[in-house]
Amino acid sequence: MSWLIIASCVILCCSFSSFFRLEKLGALKWDKVVHGNQAWRLITCIWLHAGVIHLLANMLSLIFIGIRLEQQFGFSTLSVSFCSGSVLSSLFIQRSISVAASGALFGLLGLMLSELLTNWTIYTNKATALITLTVIIVINLAMGILPHVDNFAHIGGFLTDFLLGFVLLLRPQFGWVGRKHLPAGARVTSKHKAYQYLFLVIVMVLLIAGFTVGLVMLFRGENGHDHCSWCHYLSCVPTSKWHCGN
Repeated sequence: MSWLIIASCVILCCSFSSFFRLEKLGALKWDKVVHGNQAWRLITCIWLHAGVIHLLANMLSLIFIGIRLEQQFGFSTLSVSFCSGSVLSSLFIQRSISVAASGALFGLLGLMLSELLTNWTIYTNKATALITLTVIIVINLAMGILPHVDNFAHIGGFLTDFLLGFVLLLRPQFGWVGRKHLPAGARVTSKHKAYQYLFLVIVMVLLIAGFTVGLVMLFRGENGHDHCSWCHYLSCVPTSKWHCGN
């Protein structure tokens, strides 16, 4: 049985909880993290769901996307996770609690996109794959502008795993043969292309800088909206049908 299926069962057992109890179970709450010495909420919130619909949507995404990636790159690769979604969420959502389970699922979409780009040369229908994946990503992120949806967790998870994909999901270039399989004296070609190594260096710098800046801002008690006046539209767009509040 796939390890992702087993993980899904574990999440299922932990997710059926009424909203008012989520805080006690480890949901993300800004003042608890910053002033209550409860930084562990940045991690525990990714195991919680806000309801049955939220849970089922995530499980379907995990089945259709996660299994494919696990089969290609292994469970150990996909099990590397970070609390990027919850960090970004804490910077911008400070007056209510949040659960960031969906951030990890959006991370899978980020992994798929970066895997496509960094291993571009091995794909045949490149444009079709890129357009299809881009449309899926845009539709899912667009749903996050509805009220009561933490789109900052989605964006944080997507961006972080998009960058991680350039590090974790590198494939050898087409036609590469390891040194041990070549006859003596044969010329050994590079395992990866130059642009793959360039992506790797740039991504490592961006990840380290991003996490450092985000965590410093969070534990200094800063509000992300003070540095980005329009960012609230990324999580909720007010219309005549609903209001976003604060």
